[in-house]
Amino acid sequence: MLFEQMRQKPFFILGPCVIESQELLYTVAETVAALQQKYQVPVVFKSSFDKANRTSIKSYRGPGLEAGLEMLNNVKERYQLPLITDIHESYQAAKAAEVVDVLQIPAFLCRQTDLLVAAAQTGKIVNVKKAQFLSGHDMYYPAQKVADAGNSQVILTERGNVFGYNNLAVDFRNVYDMKAFGYPVCMDCTHSVQRPGGANGTTGGDRTFVPMMALAAKAFGANGYFMEVHPDPDHALSDGPNMVKLQDLEGIMQSLID
Repeated sequence: MLFEQMRQKPFFILGPCVIESQELLYTVAETVAALQQKYQVPVVFKSSFDKANRTSIKSYRGPGLEAGLEMLNNVKERYQLPLITDIHESYQAAKAAEVVDVLQIPAFLCRQTDLLVAAAQTGKIVNVKKAQFLSGHDMYYPAQKVADAGNSQVILTERGNVFGYNNLAVDFRNVYDMKAFGYPVCMDCTHSVQRPGGANGTTGGDRTFVPMMALAAKAFGANGYFMEVHPDPDHALSDGPNMVKLQDLEGIMQSLID
């Protein structure tokens, strides 16, 4: 049902980068749920129980699998929103699938066969983020690993390519190229404005470009839009420079739905 809705209407994956607290999840989810009701488009709530690929070992990673899934389930029960979260290791797939509706494969791990197969075998939707070192054409093979494991519910997400040091560039032809595989294609509008490792041990970026990234992807036929949002991103514990301010979310969504 959800996957078919995501094929038919513009869809949104929205939420804070990492679980900082239950209160933060509720604050963001309340706004996200209200916007879903107002615009009647598929919306999936996102947050990570563990950010296993932080730049520095000293960076905040999240509450972990058990506590994080419990907090996400509380959001689902209170706001009736479908959920998505990252998994980094194969053993996490089945446990996360007990709570979430979509399993997300991080970009760095999109060629990890065992991880893709484990996610596929849960029967949940699998969102595979394109690695920064791959082209859109290359994403046929990760998608095929999921499909060959018996799961055709695949989303492919564009998030930019490495361009020199501490920078990313987006080739929007990747959106068009990935759509040729027959799966919904999502634009990660916030990670694509990152400057990886470019802020003295943390990832920098510039959220100013998020609305433009989204509109450009729309022009190339994107089906959905991934945006991390936070009420106070300048003080967020992960990916703050790239996250959309919660108060600005509706305006961006409107431009993509109209």
